[in-house]
Amino acid sequence: MLENGTKAPDFRLNSTPDQELALEELKGKNVVLVFYPADWSPVCSDEMSLFAASQKLFEKHNAIILGISVDSKWSHMAFAKERKLGFPLLADFEPKGAMSEKYGVYDKQKGHSKRAIYLIDEEGIIRWSHLSPEGMNPGVDGALDALEELTKNKK
Repeated sequence: MLENGTKAPDFRLNSTPDQELALEELKGKNVVLVFYPADWSPVCSDEMSLFAASQKLFEKHNAIILGISVDSKWSHMAFAKERKLGFPLLADFEPKGAMSEKYGVYDKQKGHSKRAIYLIDEEGIIRWSHLSPEGMNPGVDGALDALEELTKNKK
């Protein structure tokens, strides 16, 4: 994983079948990047639903949540609709896992992203990160605590 204090690698990935999102477009916002192995898996479904349910808590700290996996933009669209997610899912699909690899969280043997979270500040600097075992939902508390600490220190 990338070290805290490192400039976050930029990316431009599909957020819908016909729209892309780039990290540089989010300057001025805190960004919570949530890497996960796969749409539709039980742990990933629970994790993404938990982030969706907590979205307003993140927004209070000027933060946007972005989910990222190697699934296609079409899979993401169906998954987000089914799970009622209110945040973008980015398709790290082609070339498969390229962005996950830039962030040090691509599992080449399994062919998917590891379960990891990065908090990137308003200037594009990584301020906190967490790597979880694949079968374990990390919840939102660690990311929220780190975000609260970050915004408290800015005041």
